[in-house]
Amino acid sequence: MNRNGTAPPRLKIINGRVLTPYRLIPNGTILITGSTITEVSDRDIDAPDAVVLDADGAYVSPGFIDIHVHGGGGHDFMDGTETAFLQIAQTHARYGTTAMVPTTLTSSLNQLYETLAVYEQATLKNTTGARFLGMHLEGPYFAMNQCGAQNPRYIRDPNPDEYREVLNRSSAIARWSAAPERPGALAFGDYLRSKGVLAAIAHTDAVYDEVLAAVQHGYSLATHLYSGMSGVTRRDGFRYAGVVESAYLLDELDVELIADGIHLPAPLLKLAYKIKGADRTVLITDAMRAAGMPPGKSILGNLHDGIDVIVEDGVAKMPDRQAFAGSVATTDRLVRNMVTMADIPLPEAVRMMSSTPARVMGVGNRKGELRAGKDADIIFFDEAIAVQLTMVEGRIVFQQNKALILA
Repeated sequence: MNRNGTAPPRLKIINGRVLTPYRLIPNGTILITGSTITEVSDRDIDAPDAVVLDADGAYVSPGFIDIHVHGGGGHDFMDGTETAFLQIAQTHARYGTTAMVPTTLTSSLNQLYETLAVYEQATLKNTTGARFLGMHLEGPYFAMNQCGAQNPRYIRDPNPDEYREVLNRSSAIARWSAAPERPGALAFGDYLRSKGVLAAIAHTDAVYDEVLAAVQHGYSLATHLYSGMSGVTRRDGFRYAGVVESAYLLDELDVELIADGIHLPAPLLKLAYKIKGADRTVLITDAMRAAGMPPGKSILGNLHDGIDVIVEDGVAKMPDRQAFAGSVATTDRLVRNMVTMADIPLPEAVRMMSSTPARVMGVGNRKGELRAGKDADIIFFDEAIAVQLTMVEGRIVFQQNKALILA
């Protein structure tokens, strides 16, 4: 029952190509009560009181879950404002994202605390965009040689007094990325695991033995595979497997892919899928503020003291154009690229953008699949994977064509 004592509204989706965990239903029906899916069927569902949404032959898919995103729509989470958080959530919802993990960059502790505090406030007001699943702290415990666009001024070794205080101050932290070879990083992984926080390997020069030790100390995810990490390394003439090879060898490690079609070419997308499969591979945008915006100059990180970048060719670049500074992808683009560039079946690409990230983030019991009892996070898209409708927990937050959808 609603707070006013009335029964929650029911919605019935008809005429859709429904992507379930097990199969594609060519003409499926979904019944939604309040914020929850109550039935998925290959037949009509008798619900005369329900409002009908006619998918008109579109694919009906679980909403996309982006577990690594920095910004979009001209805003960055490091701007430290509720407006930034809410506008980013609304921007990405237009492209099929129904849940996300807001991600920081290396920064001062004061700025980090401010961002975490704003997250708490924005979460309460976020009713028209992708839901927040907790914060991802990307840094500052990284290898200096692999810092990429992260500000080297803040990079340092894990300090127990520091990270314990950060975690004590905020319950919003869902994952934290670090370089496991740094002194103190293994104890850091143990502590994250004890607190139920996902530990991820990132911006690192580690070799196989160091990655293996990291896995034994709680690290379970390779942040943006290939980007900011070691491959095969030579030391004194001897070759060592880097993080990339270690991630392939160790079944315990899930991997992220920035499948924007630029950070990784088609052969590497195909290789990652061939070795890790859809159940161990998560697609991420790693998007900065320019996602959903026209090309041109932009800023990576905080609006006031971030790094100047230029957006062209579908990616953010450092001003000298010698390195990428971040992605401007949206989740629909990731799925489209995996299908068209990597020749991956659509249901598998959708899984890497829905049920797999839901499992990795520990929310698979309620998100990531079109199944009775799960949250009604649902999107419609066409053959080109252009999103027509986005529904978050039973509420339509984006609709491309109202005249065609409502029946």
